[in-house]
Amino acid sequence: MKRFIVFLFLSFSIWVSAQKTEQIKLNQNIKDKSSRTKSLTVIDNRSDKNIGTVTYKGETVGLKFPGNDLKSDIEKWFTEDNKARGSNDIVLLFEEIKVSEFKETQLAKAKVKISSFINRNGRYYFINRYNNTLAFNPKLTPNVPRTISIALSTILSTLINDSYSHIAFSTPIAETDLNNYEAIVGKNIKYLNVPELTPGVYTDFRSFYLQTPKEGYYVDKNKKGKVTGIKNREDLLISSEEIFGYVEDGKAYRLTPVGFLAMPKDDKGYYVVSSRQELFPPQNNNAMMIGAMTGGMLGALIGAAIDSSGSGRRNPNMELSNVYIDPLTGEYSF
Repeated sequence: MKRFIVFLFLSFSIWVSAQKTEQIKLNQNIKDKSSRTKSLTVIDNRSDKNIGTVTYKGETVGLKFPGNDLKSDIEKWFTEDNKARGSNDIVLLFEEIKVSEFKETQLAKAKVKISSFINRNGRYYFINRYNNTLAFNPKLTPNVPRTISIALSTILSTLINDSYSHIAFSTPIAETDLNNYEAIVGKNIKYLNVPELTPGVYTDFRSFYLQTPKEGYYVDKNKKGKVTGIKNREDLLISSEEIFGYVEDGKAYRLTPVGFLAMPKDDKGYYVVSSRQELFPPQNNNAMMIGAMTGGMLGALIGAAIDSSGSGRRNPNMELSNVYIDPLTGEYSF
């Protein structure tokens, strides 16, 4: 019996050592060009520190960061890229990084939730976050482990670089309350709590959550009442990259690659009836892979605004569902 147990232990040890790994490289540039950041601190609140595995060429491949300590890895990355320092203390809160594989659909998925804050005298102020699930199809992705690794590295570097200059929310959060930051911040976001949305055109998500529409901008419609674009007081058509959406008769509409879509609200929050393929067209693989990490990425995909139903460009065979809006960032959550 003892020999059998030893045999099992050795067999398991050999399997673990033989399992291939794909390293999530922390080599993208995260230099704060304005030199305003003094430190980057990591709080790793993941319930499961193991990222997960996927199958590639019949073998199991594990995803991992370079070292054994995520906190040390990230903080060292920042230190190496930032020699000149300022006074801001940025904090990254890791809530989830989990890779899984679904045998039925053959899809690999990566659930990522990472938030950033600025620490001022022990009070934390929310800056931004990435909170989404990425889907990878092995039939369309030559090397799934490598693609996931690049995606995770890109998400991290993009969030860090954005956090250097992104405007933080004004709601202070105690360190002991960080696990409940979304509820605390949400209580002070105007668009979530007003009895009725303010009518007008909104140029970005920030103006929408503050409920401050752009003065002089208006929705232009044709004789049939369909939206043809957004114009300013000089009757000049505004680029779609400068528009988030508009509110009319108490209803919100968001600009998407298929036009303005209604953005209703239920007990889960605001949403649009659409799909990942529709919101991130397949001709842009990076957008499909990573999703909307910044408003600019989405804006680059949107052409001229069309009618609010979006029917002029929609695929009638597309499977649609409620795609909810992240209440703190305005990004789509899948």
